Amino acid sequence: MSRTFQPDWCEKPPKKGSYRSIFKWGSPKEFKHPSSEWFEMLKETFELTDADFKKPKQEGNEKVVIDHPIRLTDQQIQAIEAIAGKKNVASDDYSRVKYSHGKTVDEAMDLRQNRVRSVPDIVVHPRNKEDVRKIVAYCNEQKIPVYVFGGGSSVTLGLNTPRSGIMLVMSTHMNNLLAVNEQNQTATVQPGMFGPAYEEALNHAPKKFNVKHRYTCGHFPQSFEFSTVGGWVVTLGSGQASTYYGDAYDLVFAQEYVTPAGSFKTLEYPATATGPKINDIMKGSEGSFGILVEVTMKIFRYMPKNRQRFGFMFGSWEKAVAASREIIQSEFGKPAVFRISDPEETEVGLKLFGIHGTPVDTIMTFRGYKPMERCLCMGWSEGEKGYANHVSDQVTKICRQYGAMSLSGYATKKWERTRYKEPYMREDLMDYGVIIDTVESGVTWENLHRLHEGVRAYIKKRPATICMTHASHFYPQGTNLYFIFILKMVDLKEYRKFHDGVLNAILKNGGSISHHHGVGKLFGPLMEKHLGPEQMAILRTLKNHFDPNNIMNPGGHMGLDLPEK
Repeated sequence: MSRTFQPDWCEKPPKKGSYRSIFKWGSPKEFKHPSSEWFEMLKETFELTDADFKKPKQEGNEKVVIDHPIRLTDQQIQAIEAIAGKKNVASDDYSRVKYSHGKTVDEAMDLRQNRVRSVPDIVVHPRNKEDVRKIVAYCNEQKIPVYVFGGGSSVTLGLNTPRSGIMLVMSTHMNNLLAVNEQNQTATVQPGMFGPAYEEALNHAPKKFNVKHRYTCGHFPQSFEFSTVGGWVVTLGSGQASTYYGDAYDLVFAQEYVTPAGSFKTLEYPATATGPKINDIMKGSEGSFGILVEVTMKIFRYMPKNRQRFGFMFGSWEKAVAASREIIQSEFGKPAVFRISDPEETEVGLKLFGIHGTPVDTIMTFRGYKPMERCLCMGWSEGEKGYANHVSDQVTKICRQYGAMSLSGYATKKWERTRYKEPYMREDLMDYGVIIDTVESGVTWENLHRLHEGVRAYIKKRPATICMTHASHFYPQGTNLYFIFILKMVDLKEYRKFHDGVLNAILKNGGSISHHHGVGKLFGPLMEKHLGPEQMAILRTLKNHFDPNNIMNPGGHMGLDLPEK
């Protein structure tokens, strides 16, 4: 068959009310397809032919229909309707499925086969924090489970509702930027506000809030367009510019929560020596202690004109890692975005960006940066002009000391233009039985190579499996490793066994089970093994204080109440 053949990649928005409209990533009208180079790579890796891509396997275009009885009584539903308003309470099949599923591969594989394992009894869209307070109080009295939905981008089974109950959707009404305090350089925001709306409001703060400066949130995860501020906080997210601005943990100034034990707002101080900080305890609690109803975030002056992009090619992974550690520990400042890709991800990335096989690729190879040895580095500095220039100059100096070839800002600009679009390819691949998924881990510098080699060894032990790795969140004490694997598989049990093996390889080789995606119910079973029984006992004690009737996100979330086997 012709080498120019391309599959009939889906270009149609999912059918209204279909399973696909739930598991598809992002905007219904947005698509990004594998490049020709990627398509050829997939066929070669998985020993496929053009014929294997003639017809999709399981697209999930069927209408959502479920047979899950509603367990709440009419009286209970009417009581919740009286609180939130009848129009803000839904019990139709589609709503129950849509608002209890995220974006894990497990969920997509289930929904493609029209398989739904658990749903809430009803979906509630609270209008304000008073609605939330009344609903939580009523549900605590009635012992009705309460789950929370923000943007729906969870990749940890964080939205599953194994004990039914109600799902609170925070993004429908509670989605506004309430105030910008220029003196304190903070913004108070409702938890359901999506990333782009939050950033746009901060960028235009002089007009919207009558302040002097424009601001940025500093937090840009790959899910930025479809995740919420509250979701960032309660899952301890990291954005692509976290090396400079910090993780979500670092950005939180104060929070307001509704819990079964009562409501409270943490105090607004830049620092205080008043014992263990409740503000810190609530970060990352993932709805298991209570519901975040308002958050005050640190913000930063917005100066995009000062951005200095750079790109380098290192001769080896060892040199890329060593240079990165030197850059982060050298005390000259920090780049905002900084990423290094291992040799396999570098080659796949060059194909994705359309650089593979070009004159630039030829020059790199000629100069000794050989395929499957070389490592791509991309990033930029920002902030005040002199600072941004200084950081970029120092990064360049250190990279050259470690033998890197400058690529200017070319590769970085190409990545920047499509950085939020890569997840869209997942649907294309899964339409033909190819899975792409990720796990990520925090790791110290001394354990980095052990973790990289150990996890790759496990993944590559499976024949015909692509494993790409990058580090993209840097700290003086270490970084993260983000493992992306592509494999041909359609059986969910087989996939779960493989995925569990990846997680165990991470623990065995000195990594954390999560770096910035949170825990959810996916990693919950490993929490005690990771933290140990004493630390888990502390978390369970906190859970029992805030939520003595275990109504908040029950069913194994964060390993706090694992169901009996």
